Amino acid sequence: MSIKENILVIAAHPDDEVLGVGGTIAKKATEGHNIFVVILATGIAARYSNPNSQKAKIKQEIDSLRKEAEKSASVLGIKKIYFLDFPDNRLDTIPKMDITFKLKEIIETIKPQIVYIHHFGDYNWDHQIAFEASLMACRPNVGDYFPNQIYSYEVISSTERSFQNNINVFTPNVFENIETTIERKKKALQCYKTELREYPHPRSPEAIEYLARKRGGEVAFEFAEAFQLIRKINR
Repeated sequence: MSIKENILVIAAHPDDEVLGVGGTIAKKATEGHNIFVVILATGIAARYSNPNSQKAKIKQEIDSLRKEAEKSASVLGIKKIYFLDFPDNRLDTIPKMDITFKLKEIIETIKPQIVYIHHFGDYNWDHQIAFEASLMACRPNVGDYFPNQIYSYEVISSTERSFQNNINVFTPNVFENIETTIERKKKALQCYKTELREYPHPRSPEAIEYLARKRGGEVAFEFAEAFQLIRKINR
């Protein structure tokens, strides 16, 4: 009997968890592992130049987005979502240590063996800050709990839109076969009515299928998700 693990996915915004790790989440949940997701920012508010003038409307939209996230989580088999409610696309206005401490509290509570985090070179600055805060929260300090494995994931509509130099480029070295869960990934994305777009926008079911086919073709699978190993500790 395989060991059941606690797995944590840290996402800057609602739907990042689906775009980057959705197929793997569904696969691991089916195998009996416990999947948790942390969403750092609210989403929505960055679409307004002056959010303070639209507070009631934004609150209503955030409430709807949360319901979509919960519905999507149910499709994938996620055990629990933590919403931290930091400001959307304004994580640069929050001290990174404040974000780190919130993440550290959750990590100490659920004690994940595996953590998935954003790619540091993403176009979206919330993703960059999420990477830095996540890595700090997972640092291996004596006496603290820290995960054995950390992987970064790509988010279509952000990772590929970054300037593709030899520093920022996403260079995967771990691939997960999601042939049995690609349809659940697409269904989970479709729960996000406020985030979904029509193809050829990258945030569409067709686009995520094409990326999964590309990543699968790189390693002789029909569909795959790709990750970059950040750290692995053999205890």
